[in-house]
Amino acid sequence: MNTIQLQETIHYTFKNTDFLELALRHSSYANEHKDMQSNERLEFLGDSVLGFIAAEYLYHSFPQLPEGGLTKKRAALVCETALCSYAKSIQLGEAICFGRGENTAGGRERASILADAFEALLAAIYLDGGMNPAKTFALSFLKNKSMPASSMDCKTELQQIVQKTPDESVDYVVVDESGPDHNKRFVVEVRLHSNVLGTGTGRSKKLAEQAAAREALFLMGIKE
Repeated sequence: MNTIQLQETIHYTFKNTDFLELALRHSSYANEHKDMQSNERLEFLGDSVLGFIAAEYLYHSFPQLPEGGLTKKRAALVCETALCSYAKSIQLGEAICFGRGENTAGGRERASILADAFEALLAAIYLDGGMNPAKTFALSFLKNKSMPASSMDCKTELQQIVQKTPDESVDYVVVDESGPDHNKRFVVEVRLHSNVLGTGTGRSKKLAEQAAAREALFLMGIKE
């Protein structure tokens, strides 16, 4: 995957591609090329940016959760396993520049390397465009990861609540669709008559509908 394809996948176009190229430069590659920096400094910055975004998101999304619960949720969102899964979902490993030895040793699949590269990429977006695009990028992963398994049936739960009033039902409407075929992003509103009960985003219509139903339940005070 080249840098143009990666930018299409993450829905962000760099104004200064030097940031992107640096984020994709593993230390093994920098060591083989004189006067080149690796992505390690960006990784350091990205770790802090991601931690802040995750903390702010959880603070507002779970107003009843005490500090200990928020800390546990944040740890789950930003741990190496989670970051590796985020990186794999955008095929980040295919875009990283490795030295010959690390490349043949399977660096593109190594969890620690993928996690570090994801943090470096987030930092690159932050330096290039500021906090808003960095938040948009990070939250596209954090929101889906923070959903408990029970939320996968939010549509059914919402429908059961609405149907307590006879003949009532909700509709799910796609209000935005973007991205290439292999990495779509959908925005869905769940509506009761003309009223928007909730809005959700996801990499498929089903995920976006579930997210919209979950937000509706949250606004009703039924879900945390």
